[in-house]
Amino acid sequence: MTKEFDLGRLLAERGAERYDLHARHLNHQLPRMLHTIGFDKVYERAEGAYFWDADGDDYLDMLAGFGVMGLGRHHPVVRKALHDVLDASLADLTRFDCQPLPGLLAEQLLTHSPHLDRVFFGNSGTEAVETALKFARYATGKPRVLYCTHAFHGLTTGSLSVNGESGFRDGFAPLLPDTAIPLGDLDALAKELKQGDVAGLIVEPIQGKGVHETPPGYLRAAQELLHRHKALLIADEVQTGLGRTGDFYAYQHEEGVEPDLLCVAKALSGGYVPVGATLGKDWIFKKVFSSMDRVLVHSASFGSNAQAMAAGLAVLSVMDDEKVVENARVTGELLRTRLAALVDRYELLSEVRGRGLMIGIEFGRPKSLKLRGRWTMLQAARKGLFAQMVVVPLLQKHRILTQVSGDHLEVIKLIPPLIIGEREVDRFVDAFTAVMDEAHSGGGLMWDFGRTLVKQAVANR
Repeated sequence: MTKEFDLGRLLAERGAERYDLHARHLNHQLPRMLHTIGFDKVYERAEGAYFWDADGDDYLDMLAGFGVMGLGRHHPVVRKALHDVLDASLADLTRFDCQPLPGLLAEQLLTHSPHLDRVFFGNSGTEAVETALKFARYATGKPRVLYCTHAFHGLTTGSLSVNGESGFRDGFAPLLPDTAIPLGDLDALAKELKQGDVAGLIVEPIQGKGVHETPPGYLRAAQELLHRHKALLIADEVQTGLGRTGDFYAYQHEEGVEPDLLCVAKALSGGYVPVGATLGKDWIFKKVFSSMDRVLVHSASFGSNAQAMAAGLAVLSVMDDEKVVENARVTGELLRTRLAALVDRYELLSEVRGRGLMIGIEFGRPKSLKLRGRWTMLQAARKGLFAQMVVVPLLQKHRILTQVSGDHLEVIKLIPPLIIGEREVDRFVDAFTAVMDEAHSGGGLMWDFGRTLVKQAVANR
């Protein structure tokens, strides 16, 4: 007789060991880092845009699991869809049939980018990028893919080849024959294309690292240049897609842009099931899958699984019914405007930028002598420490979870669930204002923590 598995009992008995288990069996640096910055919290449950700890205190989530929780946590419609698909006992992943759910989800996805024709389903954003790289190279017969400096497209070997941050690439070479160009630099793009070996350009319409938007007109002009040289435009919308920027896809903010390949993932399953999708033009797919002998030339063992497909269909339904894209646009504009109004008030606050609910808050060198000395101390130890000094009190004092936008960047990125409203905007702006007030007072616990970060940074050199 099969012994019953009791998940609740297991968590009750062993849940308190979570940080020790991680330190022993997983990435040992993660619990160490979380303890150093005071992020070693124990969250007991979550719903919507909030977590709760064991004491019942709520925490506002302005990170959305790095953008995965577009609808917040445990949306009832997505949750029900997963229960329904499990209860249906479908003949899933037989691999020698055609189940209806992948076709239905592909059909729904393609309605939002009608110039594209077909979809390949994988399991993550980096897989979606890998698919696009392979398809672009095969369809064009050219080896090189261009990417932008400071880009982030994933961490598997292929997607790492188009990653613009050296910290991720160091020690993992040799990679694919790819070349970085500055974001927005059409002359650099034209120069590379003249060499005749470029399969395509992969670009985030808004870069996740630092929250930098492509300049107005750049995507359209890049597309024309690429097509002139028989190369492809690949839009990485893994983070910016599915309503994040106030349009369904971020490339749609610029008229006339029609990527040849489009990568989506993260929010597509509501955060429940790993999923990724590469959308593309018909001729590209037909070139890759050119015969019955090549039917499995690109595949994924768990790609198109019933749970992921059902979750994706439920997410798209909720986005339509609850006007999620419109909310991201309206609420994002409210949040960005209120934060931007603080720039003139705080000398350490340099710029607020972004679209929809993807917002970057950048800090910069202050003018006053009192603050300039402290800023210089932090920068000498490690760039990015001041942003970390802001993130920590937002969590510790105000119970708001945020993140520094990238290594050595003085930028905080806000990518909350797309369901937040005015109440959450008020809470974040009030908390951020209080943290800025403390930072500009020149004393207190915030700068004491800054000294701790400096010591840690120096010790790690």
